[in-house]
Amino acid sequence: MSGITTPTVQICRTCGGGAPVDVHFCPQCTKILTLGRQGDYFSFLGVPRKLNLDLAALEQRFRALSRQFHPDYYYNAGPAERRASLERSSYLNDAYRTLRQPISRLEYLLSLEGMDRRQTDRPDAAEDTTREPVKVPAALLEEVFALNEELDAVRELREAGAPADQWKGRLQPAREPIDAKRAAHEAQLDELFAKWDALVERGAAEDERRDVLNALRERMLERNYIHNLLAGIERELNS
Repeated sequence: MSGITTPTVQICRTCGGGAPVDVHFCPQCTKILTLGRQGDYFSFLGVPRKLNLDLAALEQRFRALSRQFHPDYYYNAGPAERRASLERSSYLNDAYRTLRQPISRLEYLLSLEGMDRRQTDRPDAAEDTTREPVKVPAALLEEVFALNEELDAVRELREAGAPADQWKGRLQPAREPIDAKRAAHEAQLDELFAKWDALVERGAAEDERRDVLNALRERMLERNYIHNLLAGIERELNS
């Protein structure tokens, strides 16, 4: 299923017994298990490795585990159990924070599946759209070219001392094609989310899953670039 091999068994440090990686308490002695090497956030929270999750069920699971792991319950326990409660509480918070948001959930899934994550979401990625800090996705070439031309014209007007309403009035039309691309990409992501979940449900073959993962990665790269372009326009408006 995953591009990364994950452990399937964890060892209880209290009794030495073995336990499945996705359980939190030792089946033999019932003690809370030291975190150790976990499978992943999905298995830790007991949810399927899907992109459309039931957020109410996710929150319910998070709150239930939060109560079970809370350090207050282990105040008088031994050092190993106190450490385990702190480790599992921290890991649980990270898992919930990641999985409750669709985009961070997707990024995490891609990393689990061994997909390369090129960083196109750096804060400076759209500082100057006339200088490409990252490669422009092919699907955005036309929009980026048109936007760069308009930004050059806006800067020339501003440097020439033109009134703000004159050059700012050109930026809103310039962003409309980018906004349209953003909306289209969100729709494409929704479709791919559903397609991935259907593949998970029927246990599809690796090549089918890989095709969808590649498509998801490309949409993410384009989405991040689009958001950087829009951030660049906002900076121009506020300069």
